[in-house]
Amino acid sequence: MLRTLLSSALAACLLVTGVAHALTADEAKAIASGESEARIAALNKAVATADDKTAAFIQAMSDDAVKFTADKVFVIKDDKAFDPVTGAEQKLPDDAEDVVNNNMMRGALDAAQAALKLTSKDDAVRAEAAQALFKEPDESRLPLVEKALAAEANPKIKAQLELVRAASMLSSTDKDKRLAAASDLGASRSPETKLLLNQRLADETEADVKAAIAASIRSIDGSLVWGDRINAIFSGISLGSVLLLAALGLAITYGLMGVINMAHGELMMIGAYATYVMQGIFQRYFPESAFGWYLVAAIPVAFLASALVGAVLERGVIRFLYGRPLETLLATWGISLMLQQLVRSLFGAQNVGVENPSWMSGGLTMLSNVVLPWNRICIIIFAGLVLLAMGWLIGRTRLGLFVRGVTQNRPIASCMGVNTARIDTYAFALGSGIAGLAGCALSQIGNVGPDLGQSYIVDSFMVVVMGGVGQLAGTVYAAMGLGILNKFIEGWAGAVLAKIAVLVFIIIFIQKRPQGIFAMKGRSAEA
Repeated sequence: MLRTLLSSALAACLLVTGVAHALTADEAKAIASGESEARIAALNKAVATADDKTAAFIQAMSDDAVKFTADKVFVIKDDKAFDPVTGAEQKLPDDAEDVVNNNMMRGALDAAQAALKLTSKDDAVRAEAAQALFKEPDESRLPLVEKALAAEANPKIKAQLELVRAASMLSSTDKDKRLAAASDLGASRSPETKLLLNQRLADETEADVKAAIAASIRSIDGSLVWGDRINAIFSGISLGSVLLLAALGLAITYGLMGVINMAHGELMMIGAYATYVMQGIFQRYFPESAFGWYLVAAIPVAFLASALVGAVLERGVIRFLYGRPLETLLATWGISLMLQQLVRSLFGAQNVGVENPSWMSGGLTMLSNVVLPWNRICIIIFAGLVLLAMGWLIGRTRLGLFVRGVTQNRPIASCMGVNTARIDTYAFALGSGIAGLAGCALSQIGNVGPDLGQSYIVDSFMVVVMGGVGQLAGTVYAAMGLGILNKFIEGWAGAVLAKIAVLVFIIIFIQKRPQGIFAMKGRSAEA
C-alpha cells in the first residue's frame, strides 16, 4: 500500500513540474486520428511533458510523414515505416491511411513545435516560439509556459512569455483568471493583442469580464492611433522623398531651362537598370561578402549612365527645339517610347528584381505597430544628401553660376563670354543624372521594369509647378507636402480617391497662385 501511494505521488509531481515522459502508443494514436478537437487536446497534453520522441513525432506530423491503421501509427522516412514510440522499423500494412491535417490542426502543430522551442539556448528561437504561442494560445500549455518563464533571463522574451500566459488564461473557465488576463493584455498595446481580445469579447458571457476586455481594447486603440499617425507621416515623408528625387532633375531641365522633357521618367528607368547591371556584376565577379557594396558602386554608375543619355539627347535633339515647347514635348515623348523599347530589347519586357543589401533589410521598431523599413529610411537620407549636393552645385560653384546666368539672361551671359550651348548640355546632363539617382533609389523599393518612370513623370511635373518654376526650396516643400497629404487622405479614403483629391488640390492651388509656392525673383520674372 505504501509503495502504491509513493508511486502515485511521484507521478503527480512529475505531471505538475512538467518533467518529460516518453511518448506512448495511445498518445500517438490520439494525435494522429479522430476528430480535430480531440486530436488537438491530445497534442497539447503530450506537449506539456514532451520528450525527444514526442518532438520528433510532432515534426513528422507537420511534414505529413505519418500513416495509421485502426490500432497502430507509423512514421514514414525514406520510404520505410517506423514505430514512433520505439523507433523500430515496421512493415507498413496495405490498409494504412495518410494522416490528414486541416488548417486548425496545422496551427496546433505549429504552436506545439513553438512550445518545444521555449527551452532553446538561442534567444531568437525562443522569441520566435513565444510569438507563435501568442497567436495560438491554449490553457493546457500553461505549465510549459510557466516553466519557461521561471527559466527565462532575457527581459524582452520574458515580457512576451507573460503575454502568452495572459492570452492562455483568457479562455480559462476561472472568471478571476479571465479578468486578470484582460487587464494584463490591455497593457501590451499591439494589434495582435487587440485581435485576440476582440475574438474573446464575442464569446464572453460574464458582464464584468466583457467590460474589462472592452476597456483593454479602448486602451489599445488609444495607443495604436498614435502609431497610425506616425506611420502616415513616415509614409508621407518617404513618398515625398521619392517625388523629390524624381522632381529634382526636372527642377533643372524644366524649372531652369524651360524644357518639357517627357523622357525624364525613362532617364530614371536607365538609372534603375544601371543599378540592376551593377548587382549582376557584383554577384558574378565579386565575393559574396562584397555584395552589400554593389549599391554604393551603382550610385555613380546610375548618375553617369543617365547623364550621358541626357547629354546625347540635348545635343542631338533638344538644342534645336529651344523656345518651341510643343515640339519639345512631342519629340521627347517619342524618345521615351524608343528608350522603353530599347530596354525591352536588351533586358526583356518582364520586370527584373533588385535585391536590398543586407544593411538595408529589416526595419526600426518604434512602437508595436510602427516599424520603419531601413530601405525607406536610407532613401530619405539619400534624397536629403542629393538635395544638399545639388543646392551646393547650383549656388556655390562656377557651373552653377553659369547655369543661373544663362537661365536669367542668355544674351548677356553670352556677351560675358559664357559658352551657352555647352552650359545647356551640362545643365541637361546634370538634371538627367539626378533622374538616374532617383531610379537607383526606386530600385530598392520595387521592381524594375520598362514602365518604371511612367508612374512618376506626372507627379514630378506637378511638384515642380506647385513649388515654383526654378525654385529648389519650393520643390522640397511641394514634394513633402504632397507626399504627406496623399498618405493621410489615403488612410481615410483609399488610394484612388487620395490621388484624385491631391490632383484637385493642385488645380485649385495653381488657379489661386500660378507662380507656385515661391515665385521667381529678379528681372526675369518681369520679362
